[in-house]
Amino acid sequence: MGNRLAQSTSPYLLQHADNPVHWQEWGPEAFAEARRRDVPVLLSVGYAACHWCHVMAHESFEDERVAEVVNANFVPVKVDREERPDVDAVYMNATTALTGHGGWPMTCVLTPDGDPFFAGTYFPREQFLALLANVTRVWTEQREDVVASGAHIAGQLREMTAPGPSSAITTETLASAVTALRQHFDPARGGFGGAPKFPPSMVLEFLLRHHGRTGDADALSMARRTCEAMARGGIYDQLAGGFARYSVDADWVVPHFENMLYDNAQLLRVFAHLWRATRDPLARRIASETADFIIRDLGTESGGFASALDADTEVDGVGVEGATYAWTPEQLVDVLGAEDGARAAALLSVTKTGTFEHGASTLQLRSDPEDEQWWSQARARLVAARNQRPQPARDDKVVTSWNGLALAALADAGVLLERPDLVDAARRCAEFVISEHVVDGRLRRASRDGVVGAAAGVADDHGNLAEGLLALHQATGDPRWLAEAGTILEVALEHFRDEDGSVHDTADDAEQLFARPRSQGDNAEPSGASSLAGAWLLHATLTGSSRHREAAESTLASLGALAARDPRFAGWALATAEAAVTGPLQVAIVGDGPAAEAMLATARASTSPGLVIAHGEPDSLGQPLLEARPLVGGDPTAYVCRGFVCDAPVTDVEALRSALAPG
Repeated sequence: MGNRLAQSTSPYLLQHADNPVHWQEWGPEAFAEARRRDVPVLLSVGYAACHWCHVMAHESFEDERVAEVVNANFVPVKVDREERPDVDAVYMNATTALTGHGGWPMTCVLTPDGDPFFAGTYFPREQFLALLANVTRVWTEQREDVVASGAHIAGQLREMTAPGPSSAITTETLASAVTALRQHFDPARGGFGGAPKFPPSMVLEFLLRHHGRTGDADALSMARRTCEAMARGGIYDQLAGGFARYSVDADWVVPHFENMLYDNAQLLRVFAHLWRATRDPLARRIASETADFIIRDLGTESGGFASALDADTEVDGVGVEGATYAWTPEQLVDVLGAEDGARAAALLSVTKTGTFEHGASTLQLRSDPEDEQWWSQARARLVAARNQRPQPARDDKVVTSWNGLALAALADAGVLLERPDLVDAARRCAEFVISEHVVDGRLRRASRDGVVGAAAGVADDHGNLAEGLLALHQATGDPRWLAEAGTILEVALEHFRDEDGSVHDTADDAEQLFARPRSQGDNAEPSGASSLAGAWLLHATLTGSSRHREAAESTLASLGALAARDPRFAGWALATAEAAVTGPLQVAIVGDGPAAEAMLATARASTSPGLVIAHGEPDSLGQPLLEARPLVGGDPTAYVCRGFVCDAPVTDVEALRSALAPG
């Protein structure tokens, strides 16, 4: 029937729509065809910004000989891991179990029932052909053993997804996590562990919240040092803002150049919160520039945000990593002239030998320029010149979960940096996602060009979107966003949570894979469990719902063993636990005008992890924290409740500041 990807909503699948391989999307039709033809399924999983996915595509999937072998002996299925994280998760577990490691592109061979019996990652063309021949021979000659092996592997993996024992995350757990992180901390270069280094966004948020609750200077020092090291290194785009996926070295010099929405959204929020805690001008600048990058380079006409910029830039028909971003001294001189070019090379660590490849360098800004006006002008000229180069492709699908992260970051940064344009961008995003990604009362995972995909939303779609809507509610005072978040979280309570408090990644009425995924660790983004725990807790604090608070606490307990064992992979669970152990700090501000705005700014300056803010007219409907809260003496008034105990209302900034003080 030929290649069947042309109508896909996934940019990654569309990249393969012209392959001679007869790809089709994941679905029951593919497995029915495998049963009818009596052949295995060849499952290939990747994503649009993946460098090695592109390499394997060029070497193998565009090759006629490879296509002939695949089409004759397999039903080939392509999956975008970002569109179907559930499929990715269960087969990545299989790949890791069978090979000891994982990654993308992921290559699995399945029985027609979906059980995996072979798994791997990238294969060079000749090795891939040999693999296909061997699998075909084994499938033909040892069918009974293959089917039994696949069933056994599937059974073992189902056992691995069973929930472990619950263990509350206590103040002692949180203090021990900081101690454990210190043991892995790189004081010279920032970050944790060695190369490659990934931005530890959720761990940084945990450290900032821990400092906010305890005043622990060491926690703040680790967060601040890491943020500065990343912000001054090549992993950060020193010309136009935004962070690359990770650094291949320990010094943050050479990035893997893909730019992901989820990284930049989380880092925007971290740098905005660092600015709140320290008033460090570097943190403010990086937060502002990162927000600009998200809106400018990842914004779509619909108001949602695209997923990523590719790692590769196509030059003369060949994907070249870093081609858009790297510079030689001569290229700087060409743009800026001899004197300014040499000056820029010294400032940006651009050397004759190069820090990257082929004598080119990534741009670093290890110290601030002495002449800010000169640098601003030089930077603008370099950006203009770089914009004339070939640019990386954009994965323009809008993922619910990652847009939720962007919502939260833009809303927080907007109020903390006093940039209403960022709050407006968050509002437009929320309006689009709610109007287009909710179909028949249920969330979908992604859309592209305004067309929503068929894939159902998973747990982190619900948790991260609700978190973003609740942040937007606090930024704007609009009760609509509180209500929308509440609706989403009710669905999550009904369909994703077990009675023991553990959370599945997929709904109880979603497509049944050979195992129902249940990821616990926070990796590049919050896990489904930790994202929902955080959103349930935040909703409970804004509404007083004991049911949501109990759900948050039991879910956190299901993550407690991991948080104690390996805090580097439980960053969002630990950050949420900081809010839980602090107890709710509820601030309700009624009234308007300069006095109300001044009190709002004072409340927003608090670093308490348990803080929530409601603001609006007295006795506003749809906002529980504003009910029965009148003006005092006709003046704007703040009501502060800490740990379910309320103070007397106050009408001036100094009194509010005293009420918010720790202790």
